[in-house]
Amino acid sequence: QVLLVESGGGLVQAGGSLRLSCAVSGRTFSNFVLGWFRQTPGKEREFVAGISWRGDSTHYTDSLKGRFTISRDNAKNTVYLQMNSLKPEDTAAYYCARARSIIVVTSPTDYDYWGQGTQVTVSS
Repeated sequence: QVLLVESGGGLVQAGGSLRLSCAVSGRTFSNFVLGWFRQTPGKEREFVAGISWRGDSTHYTDSLKGRFTISRDNAKNTVYLQMNSLKPEDTAAYYCARARSIIVVTSPTDYDYWGQGTQVTVSS
């Protein structure tokens, strides 16, 4: 069993920053890709960023490059998403997830364990 719990969401003004955390429990934390997704009502879940188990390979959706940074601390079983220069269109529920693979993948169907999500709201 793998459990993922996100935290760090909230309300922030446009231009501000937030850092999301995702605590992962389970013996296989270090061996799999972890990713962040986001979703707004009525839309499909969107890939945000993914990171390899060693942290040496990351991938971002193009529109977020330069503003969002994913990182992980395997000693703490935690993955982070640093979000800077936030915009109102970044408002969404953000989810962390564990991939079935050791290569960074972007489709939600490639991820088998999900957190419950944390809401990020960016006001204009």
